[in-house]
Amino acid sequence: MQKMEFKYINIEYIEEICDKSKALIADMITIFREQVSEFAGEMKRLLREKEYYELGLLAHKAKSSVAIMGMKNLAEKLKELELNAKEGIKTEDYPALIEDFIKQTNEAVKELDKYLISL
Repeated sequence: MQKMEFKYINIEYIEEICDKSKALIADMITIFREQVSEFAGEMKRLLREKEYYELGLLAHKAKSSVAIMGMKNLAEKLKELELNAKEGIKTEDYPALIEDFIKQTNEAVKELDKYLISL
């Protein structure tokens, strides 16, 4: 079988932490899809309402979710958002970081769906 290439997710990492269990991988993907959708909506709300500390806490949760999918770059950006938002600094950066989170996780979900079909 031809190896699939992914830009956003790290399949080798996902398979490793799931011990290559197809059922576990499928469950993780389902949870990830639900979480990132909730996180995106909540991030937008917290930004709109200027609840920066809470945004930082949510960025911390989101960071864990994307890290499990091997999305190191996005995890680092979320750590930056987490630390800045908890301090209420660099607020002008938050909208772009949130949009990047939404874009990358949407693409990751597409890749995960493609991967699921191949399982």
